[in-house]
Amino acid sequence: MMIRIFRTLLISLALVGASAPVSASDTDPEIAALRAELAAILDRLDALETSNRRLQEENSRLSAGNTAPADKASAKDSWADRIRVKGDFRMRYENIDEQGRDGRNRDRVRARAAIIADINEDLEVGLGMASGGDDPVSTNQTLGAGGSTKDLRLDLAYFKWAGWENTTLVGGKFKNILYKPGGHGMLWDGDWNPEGIGLAWADQGRFLNLQGTWLESDSRNQAEFAWSVQGGFSTSVGDNATLTAGAAYHHFGTEGKGVFYGDADDFFGNSFDPVSLTYLHDYDELELFLDLDFTLNDQPASLFLDYVQNQDASAHDTGYALGFGYGSTKAPGGWEFGYTWQDLEADAVFGLLSDSDFGGGDTGVRGHIFQLGYGIAKNWNAKLTYLVNERAVGTSSERDYDRLQLDLGFKY
Repeated sequence: MMIRIFRTLLISLALVGASAPVSASDTDPEIAALRAELAAILDRLDALETSNRRLQEENSRLSAGNTAPADKASAKDSWADRIRVKGDFRMRYENIDEQGRDGRNRDRVRARAAIIADINEDLEVGLGMASGGDDPVSTNQTLGAGGSTKDLRLDLAYFKWAGWENTTLVGGKFKNILYKPGGHGMLWDGDWNPEGIGLAWADQGRFLNLQGTWLESDSRNQAEFAWSVQGGFSTSVGDNATLTAGAAYHHFGTEGKGVFYGDADDFFGNSFDPVSLTYLHDYDELELFLDLDFTLNDQPASLFLDYVQNQDASAHDTGYALGFGYGSTKAPGGWEFGYTWQDLEADAVFGLLSDSDFGGGDTGVRGHIFQLGYGIAKNWNAKLTYLVNERAVGTSSERDYDRLQLDLGFKY
């Protein structure tokens, strides 16, 4: 830039000099010599300007080459920041003592892992795998068979979009979005992941959940789309308690249809026609629930009540669960204790999706659930669960059913 300014200044001086009056002492050779010197200076300035331009171009090229790796590294860092991995692992010893049958002891594992990608600030896509077979309500894998390799199957495959205010839309195979009082599984086993679509809205303590799931999507194989509508609210009670209350309606159009999973005559406790091997009822479940969370002696505590009635059945149509919990195992050295009483009649809920541990996974069951947990370290705990149940209640096959589980659980 300075070279150009200097060059312009010299040209201006030359023009001024050429136009000035010539005295008698000035001769033509002197003027010619001056002009020659100016021309030589201008040529040198042109050469310097050309050289300077080439140096600037070379510097620009080198700068671009040096910043490219940084740009690539930045892009890689940005990609890595948008990917999350989460999961859990559990080891379990289990003893089952059922009246009239031989006792059963077994060791099992459960492994689940998911990769979640944040596509943008409103959208995520997840892919998860889990141990076990194709059971919709269990990802446990029994150990044995000479140390054979075990199954690993698709457990999650979903998108989740939060582009609307206070609202989340999810589709695919995803975590159950319905609120479960006390985290209890009277209606929904904790391992069950719906396959369909869901919409969740929450604002200022109020919430509304809509969920639809394909029990079977193939029209050639008794297609059935079950759906749920659930609403409620949460409010503060005193200084250290929160009350959550709500209601829900769940519809399963099963009457006259066969089983959706498992053996043709296994209806998981629900009533069926023994000749046609089809369900006798739909399951139009009206659910009411209360959940109270509070602090007691600086420890978290909770009470819950869950009630359900099948509006389509005329008998054996009611179920309820009542329980409490105290403490937490999140911190090392922490203890927790829980107790639940549950009475679930044969046609109160759709049996396939209810808790697979309580009474062996059937309906027509009642009894106790005792739980004790201890926090060994961060994200590592031990847990004891003891179920004292009665199966096939009210029938000639009524019998005792006890189940003991000892777990080591890890999260990451």
